[in-house]
Amino acid sequence: MEFNLVSNAMIIDQPIKKWFVSNTGEDKHFKSILKSISWRIVGTMDTMVIAYFVTGQLKMAVSIGSIEVVSKVILYYFHERAWEKATKS
Repeated sequence: MEFNLVSNAMIIDQPIKKWFVSNTGEDKHFKSILKSISWRIVGTMDTMVIAYFVTGQLKMAVSIGSIEVVSKVILYYFHERAWEKATKS
């Protein structure tokens, strides 16, 4: 039973993998973009919680989180692409 679950998961995984990894094995830009967005959601929530604890104002915390989310998505994307180039064999 376990083998069937693993082999079925691998069959489903293959078409999805094409979205994220190129034929040469490198991460695609699409994967970097998705990782950037998902990480910023986590990071922005963290920033808003910290800002709320520091300021005690929900409106201020949301404002701070809103400003930093845009800049950090862009910064992370370029950081991710730089790492991809730096770690090529």
